[in-house]
Amino acid sequence: MALFEYFPNYIWNLSVAIALESGAQIGEIVDMCQPIRDAAASGADAGTPQFMKQWAAMGEKLIELAVEDEARGRAFSASNKLERASLYLITAERMQGHGHPGRKETYAKALAAFERSARLGQINRQRVEIPLETGTMPALYTRAAGPGPHPVVVYCNGLDSCKELLFWSRLPEALARRGISTLCVDQPGSGEALRLQGLPVDPHSESWASKAVDWLERQSDVDPKRIGMTGISLGGHFAPRAVAYEPRFASGAVWGANHNWREVQDKRMKREGENPVPHYWAHVMWAFGARDMDEFLAKSEDMNLNGHMDRITVPFLVTHGAQDRQISVSYADDLYDQLVNSPRREKVIFTAREGGVEHVGADNMAYGRDCIADWFAETLQGQTA
Repeated sequence: MALFEYFPNYIWNLSVAIALESGAQIGEIVDMCQPIRDAAASGADAGTPQFMKQWAAMGEKLIELAVEDEARGRAFSASNKLERASLYLITAERMQGHGHPGRKETYAKALAAFERSARLGQINRQRVEIPLETGTMPALYTRAAGPGPHPVVVYCNGLDSCKELLFWSRLPEALARRGISTLCVDQPGSGEALRLQGLPVDPHSESWASKAVDWLERQSDVDPKRIGMTGISLGGHFAPRAVAYEPRFASGAVWGANHNWREVQDKRMKREGENPVPHYWAHVMWAFGARDMDEFLAKSEDMNLNGHMDRITVPFLVTHGAQDRQISVSYADDLYDQLVNSPRREKVIFTAREGGVEHVGADNMAYGRDCIADWFAETLQGQTA
């Protein structure tokens, strides 16, 4: 199985693939991408304003069509269009450099469409705010059916994702089907926490993950003894670190083993491995609140799990794509090998036989989604059938 490669560069193709896995319609993808195919040949950074223009225009058209549906009382149809509008606007925004004209407005439209869609479509997600030492951590809470108390999984972003993309990965849906609730978080350095509050990445993820556990323990429908943690992409650093230092987590998993992300930066400076977003170095400096490369590299020094994983004493699952072009599959071996005190550890490398071989299953998220959902069903006493 391979990535859908419409453009001549990986970064643009990755955005298209993520959109397709998140609920895009292929006809709309073609309509947005055909006019900018030539622009992509100039490199991943050069044509991003055209990318935003096409994708934002489709998002705005869908918002107009949703208004027409809503006027006719067709709330579910309106919600479907608003979901895709929000997805296309978020994809457009994600591709721009920090401070790019129109980026802030595009993000605001995306959040508004997402919120309205949830209301009109009666979608199983509630926006909540989790208090932090400074500011708050916006999150989406998806509840398992029934009164509970239920197990719950904290699900965190990578470097450039957001809680909406976490929701669209459909892991919350898969977990709810198995009797498990999900809390998708915009942790510091991502999503709303970065864009609207200016909160930078905290490599010591237990500081904000512990606040999520505090919040969950106050919810009447949560079983505090059955709280798990997972993360996607750079969340493959944050989730293991949090499970290692927050003893209230009962199980953990990663969707991509980002074991030594500091080392990844050295490789990227040598042009080894693909970048996840255009304007990469400007993005990481923004996310880490760094003024220049030296400060960023100093702040990212702690993005290394070596020497910490022996602290994990609960079940832990490591997943990775065999053909990940961003993060070496060898990091999955490192993480697994260092889980020496986990009572149940498992490593799953997705191969061409099933799919999900690219970075966090951008070619096919179905296998990672099912695998992680089943893992938590087994280790948090949910249901697999």
